[in-house]
Amino acid sequence: MATFISVPLKKSSEVDLVKPLSKFVTSTYPPGEEQTEYLRAVEELNKLRKSALGRPLDKHESSLEILLRYYDQLCAIEPKFPFTELCLTFTWKDAFDKGSLFGGSVKLALASVGYEKTCVLFNVGALASQIASEQNLDNDEGLKTAAKFYQLASGAFAHIKDTVLSALNREPTMDISPETVGTLSQIMLSQAQEVFVLKATADKMKDAIVAKLANQAADYYGDAFKQCQYKENLPKYFYFQEVLPVLAAKHCMMQATAELHQSALANQKKKFGEEIARLQHATELVKTVASRYDEYVNMKDLSDKISRSLTAAKKDNDFIYHDRVPEVKDLEHIGKASLVKTTGIQTPLSQKFTDLFEKMVPMAVQQSVSAANSRKSDTVNRLIGSMREATNLCNGVLASLNLPAALEDLSGDAVPQSILEKSRAVVQQGGLQSIEQLIKDLPELLQRNREILDESLKMLDDEETTDNELRGKFNQRWNRTPSGDLYKPLRAEGNNFRNILDKAVQADQVVKERYTAHCEMIALLCKPENELSAAIPSANPAKTLQGSEVVNVLRAQLAQLDEVKREREVLEGEVKSVTFDMTAKFLTALAQDGAINEEALTTSELDSRYGSHTQRVQQNLRRQEELLSQIQVSHQEFSALKQSNSEANNREEVLKKLASAHDSYIEISSNIKEGTKFYNDLTEILLKFQNKCSDIVFARKTERDELLKYVIHRALLVSRALLHSTSHHTSPTLLLLPQEAQTLLIYISTATAYMVLSVQMFTQFNLKCNFVILLLSLRYYQMPMAYNPYAYGQFNMQYMPYQAQGQAGYPGAPPAQQPYPYPQQPPQQQPYYPQQ
Repeated sequence: MATFISVPLKKSSEVDLVKPLSKFVTSTYPPGEEQTEYLRAVEELNKLRKSALGRPLDKHESSLEILLRYYDQLCAIEPKFPFTELCLTFTWKDAFDKGSLFGGSVKLALASVGYEKTCVLFNVGALASQIASEQNLDNDEGLKTAAKFYQLASGAFAHIKDTVLSALNREPTMDISPETVGTLSQIMLSQAQEVFVLKATADKMKDAIVAKLANQAADYYGDAFKQCQYKENLPKYFYFQEVLPVLAAKHCMMQATAELHQSALANQKKKFGEEIARLQHATELVKTVASRYDEYVNMKDLSDKISRSLTAAKKDNDFIYHDRVPEVKDLEHIGKASLVKTTGIQTPLSQKFTDLFEKMVPMAVQQSVSAANSRKSDTVNRLIGSMREATNLCNGVLASLNLPAALEDLSGDAVPQSILEKSRAVVQQGGLQSIEQLIKDLPELLQRNREILDESLKMLDDEETTDNELRGKFNQRWNRTPSGDLYKPLRAEGNNFRNILDKAVQADQVVKERYTAHCEMIALLCKPENELSAAIPSANPAKTLQGSEVVNVLRAQLAQLDEVKREREVLEGEVKSVTFDMTAKFLTALAQDGAINEEALTTSELDSRYGSHTQRVQQNLRRQEELLSQIQVSHQEFSALKQSNSEANNREEVLKKLASAHDSYIEISSNIKEGTKFYNDLTEILLKFQNKCSDIVFARKTERDELLKYVIHRALLVSRALLHSTSHHTSPTLLLLPQEAQTLLIYISTATAYMVLSVQMFTQFNLKCNFVILLLSLRYYQMPMAYNPYAYGQFNMQYMPYQAQGQAGYPGAPPAQQPYPYPQQPPQQQPYYPQQ
């Protein structure tokens, strides 16, 4: 196993955040509940910094979580406090400094929250590298965790590389310089790739894949080595003097690993000469590492594997294949495959982060924002009100003129154009087949959600049943929170989901009924034009109006008016969707100038956001006014030409039903799509709920197994003490089976029913059962004084001669009437019973 490189943490001097931040809060907010809340938040922030930076951190995810929370909090409060005016200085030491001044200053103090953020993020990367290096890489979970944290470390250092100069506006210390953190990022990325090589090897993936992964890791290590070697200051930096040999060794080791797996691939392709050439190259690489860097990495396993493979390959080739062994330079290059990337640094980094100052804005900003929002509301309401008023006016005028209904059916036998458009719209959206398929899918989606919910609740039920059974057997010894009490919130959540599903079923039924009521006319709309025309009753047409100029003009004017109305709908949506938040501008103005000119800032912003919309609304209203005047003139001409033909009631009724069917189709289709989306979204939510149930059930099972072990262990101790007291009885009468032994038998039989024992646990279990058998023997035999059942050679001694007072005992026996000094089990160690 090769050594993995980790980065030491930077150390910071203590900083009092309470005094300057509290001063700003008290000077900005009036006394009251809000000020008290923010002062309390300042205290919490100070405690958070001490927890993150004021003490040594364990190499554990919980320690990293504290650092992430503090970093997120710094990012959150940076725009809320004028740190440049608070005279708050942060002092940090060079992480790699050992008392010398190589590479820059020992420490740097800056009144910059950006500097604090940079140093905290450096510690995030450093601690992530330490946590990753502590993982057990012999199991899959350890490999995944190590890869995750190496990529996080790489991302942290890469982010510092990109931002440190702008954050500090001066030359940083050597440890956080772009050259250093860029190299550290490359080293962490290399190690993440190596972890994936180990995982691929452990998972016995194809040799071609492992070879590509290893070759990519070798490249990454090579790049890191070059950066350490050729950057201007890094070679003199003692940290990289220690790291350089490891990087060189890892580069060769990954190359050798790639050649080993590529040789196996060559063997599979019957290229035996290539196999030997690659194994010989791998052998040379391993020898190089062994001769130069043996103290840094352990290459024995890899070296032995390569040696065995090379010996076998040469033997087979010499006696069987006689394939020519090519030169290494003539070998085909091994491909590369990267499975790693630097983790992007986007706040919040902590999933548990909650901004301590979430609601915080200065009072002046709050008042200015309120006034600005009022001005915005006035502007929006004015624009939307004028548009809606114009729409109502337009609809009223058209209704009084009976338009466009008067133009819909002049022929009396052809299908009206509006009906044809509705028919085409229905066909384009899939017609009946589309709706029927969606309706058919709904029960499957519903059943899937029900199954997930039922399975989740069943997990809770099964675990609760087991818990109740164990509680009934062990009574007060089963002293943990009942599962029924613990699962109440989850069951309430599950019942809520069930109610939601029940309501969804009702909504589905309503949609199906509506579809059934209109499916006949929807089907008619889906037919070709000739069939649709045949299904609509004819009426006597006003043929004299067909093709007349006044009708054409009127239709064109109505079409233009419809376009104007559609434009207004779009405009209304745009006006509503404009985002308008002056908080940031007001905060900036307050921090820079100490005051806010709300009216000037808000008016300027409103003109910028709504100026173009105002102009378009005014143009739209003028256009509508012109069109309405033209339509009224044209309608007068149309009314004079129109003949007094009576409309056929049947034809009008069918046309109304077709129009209604179109509207119902659009609504039903929309409802079913919403229902499908609802069920799919609910599936994701239920899967999360299922994971919550699974996690708590797993935790409860783990807790249950541990408690079972504890209860059994305690019972054994009680029985042991009972045996000790029983061994001093002098009465020759037979002993009854102790109640404690009976209880122990119940415990162990219960344990076998609910625990899956490993081999070692099973061995211990057998020994405990033997002890119970020994206890059972107590009912038939009186134990002599000073009997030691654990002493060698004593198990066959059922009786000893009675020892009179003052009479010497057998050689080596303890003095008369003295209890045998049983060995006591030391606390927090292995049980007294012998282990196998």
